[in-house]
Amino acid sequence: MKEKIWLSSPHMGGAELKYINQAFEENWISPLGPNVNGFENDLELFLGENVHVAALMSGTSAIHIALILLNVKPGDEVLCQSLTFSASANPIVYMGALPVFIDSEDETWNISPVALEEAIVDGIKRGKKPKAIIAVCIYGMPYKVDEIRAIADKYQIPLIDDSAEALGSMYKGIKCGTFGDLSILSFNGNKIITSSGGGALVVKNRKYKDKAVFLSTQAKDAAPHYQHSELGYNYRLSNICAGIGRGQMEVLNDRVIQRRQNHEFYASFLSELPGVTLFSEPNEDYFCNYWLSVILIDPSKAKRDRDSVREGMLKENIEVRPLWKPLHLQPVFKTSRFYGTGVSEKLFTQGLCLPSGSNLTENEKIHIKNVLLNLL
Repeated sequence: MKEKIWLSSPHMGGAELKYINQAFEENWISPLGPNVNGFENDLELFLGENVHVAALMSGTSAIHIALILLNVKPGDEVLCQSLTFSASANPIVYMGALPVFIDSEDETWNISPVALEEAIVDGIKRGKKPKAIIAVCIYGMPYKVDEIRAIADKYQIPLIDDSAEALGSMYKGIKCGTFGDLSILSFNGNKIITSSGGGALVVKNRKYKDKAVFLSTQAKDAAPHYQHSELGYNYRLSNICAGIGRGQMEVLNDRVIQRRQNHEFYASFLSELPGVTLFSEPNEDYFCNYWLSVILIDPSKAKRDRDSVREGMLKENIEVRPLWKPLHLQPVFKTSRFYGTGVSEKLFTQGLCLPSGSNLTENEKIHIKNVLLNLL
C-alpha cells in the first residue's frame, strides 16, 4: 500500500520553532503573551484596510463573538450560506437564534444574491427582519462581494464575512477577511496556514476588538478581585499556538502560490475530460487561494459518478472528500428555513475535493494524476 496522500495536511515552514522556543525561554506559557500580540499585528499588516484583529481559539469562537457584538438575541433570525461547514451556523444556535439557510449561485458557489434578498423580504413580511448575514468564501473563492454588500446595505443588515478558508484570496485586489462589518478567519490544522487550532475576528472598529478581547478572556472587570458583570468565554488564542501562527505568516504568500500551482496542475489534464469541471475563478475580479481544488463530476457525461471516483481514490490511499453537505440538509437543522433553487444540493451531489496540500510532492501528483485518469 502506498503512503497516504492527505487532502490538506499541515505544512510547517521552519520559523515556527523560533517563536515557540522564545515563549519557552521567556516562560510565556500562560495563555497570553508577546506571540498573541505579534500574530495579531502580522495579520493586520497582511490584511491592510485599517483593520483590527483579535486572535481567538477558533473560527467558530470568532463567529460566536461576532454575533454577540451584533446583539443577536434568542429568537432572532440570522441568514447563513447553506453550502459551508457547520461551524458557520452552530454559533447562531449557541445564541438561541434561528439559522435561515441561503442557497448558492453557480459562479462562485457562494451565497446567492437572489435567494438572499428573497429571504430578507420574506423575513420582513413575517416581522422577523434578519439580525445578520453570514457569507462564506467557500474553498477560498470570494463570494459576489459587491452584490452581497449592496443588499446588506440596502436593508441595513450587518454582514459577517466568513473567510475561514480564504486567507490570501482577494476580490478586486482587496483581501478576503475585510469585506464584512465583522470578518472571521480560521487557522485549523487543514487550513492554508495553521496555528494548530485558532481563529481570528477582524473588525474595522477598535471598540469591537477591545470588546472581543474582553469577552474572550472571561469578561473580567477592572477590579483587584475577580469580578464579572457580563458573561465571558475562554476563547483567547494561546501564546504557544500564536507562535506557530507567527511562523506560518512568514510563508503564507508561498503557500498561496503552492495551492494555486496545485489548481494549475489539475487544470492541465482534467479540462479535457468529458463531464468533469474544475472549480475556478469566474473572472479577473477574483483571486482565489484555492485552499482546496474541487471538481464536479456530471454522471450523465463522465465515465463514472462522484462516489465511484471517491471510492477508487480511497482504495489507492488518496484522501478525497465530497463537498460540504448543505446545512439545510443536515439532520440537526432539519426544521430551519431555506431559500433557494437547489444549486447547493447539485454541487454536493457532484462535487469532490482533491488533495490540495502545499506540501504535495511531484511523485504524489503523478500518482494522483494516473489514478484520476484511470478512473475518469
